[in-house]
Amino acid sequence: MDELSTSLWNERELLETLLFKLEEQELVVAHGRTRWVGRASREVEVVLERMRTAEIGRAMHAEAAATSLGLSADASLKHIAGAAPAPWDDLMHAHHAALSELTAQIAALGVSNHQLLSQALLSTQQALLGVDTDGGTYDTTGAASKAGDKAFLIDEDI
Repeated sequence: MDELSTSLWNERELLETLLFKLEEQELVVAHGRTRWVGRASREVEVVLERMRTAEIGRAMHAEAAATSLGLSADASLKHIAGAAPAPWDDLMHAHHAALSELTAQIAALGVSNHQLLSQALLSTQQALLGVDTDGGTYDTTGAASKAGDKAFLIDEDI
């Protein structure tokens, strides 16, 4: 039970880190800081990879705890908490509640970030489509140039 609890604490910490990174990503996108969108997304991916590794360890510890309590190897944390002796039962119920709450917050923020990123992509596409390649520009004398001398500015951070 001790190893399972340690794994669950680690998983909770990773979920909190993921929630923080998603909130960072949301702030970056919401404030138009396109320069940092890629980095924020990479940081989210790093935490997700660490979580995948941690989940394997947690699954092994949960299986061992479940079988030691006479439960099936694939018993849920809620079932393990219900069968665990005191004080492990309260601690496992607390882990279950905290993990459920963090997961719900992450899911909601993930949906919000997806919508923000979709809106940013749509705005970028519309801005690029709005570039008038047929419009003339001015030459060094201030006279309008021919249509063959096309120039326009593009924000490379987009």
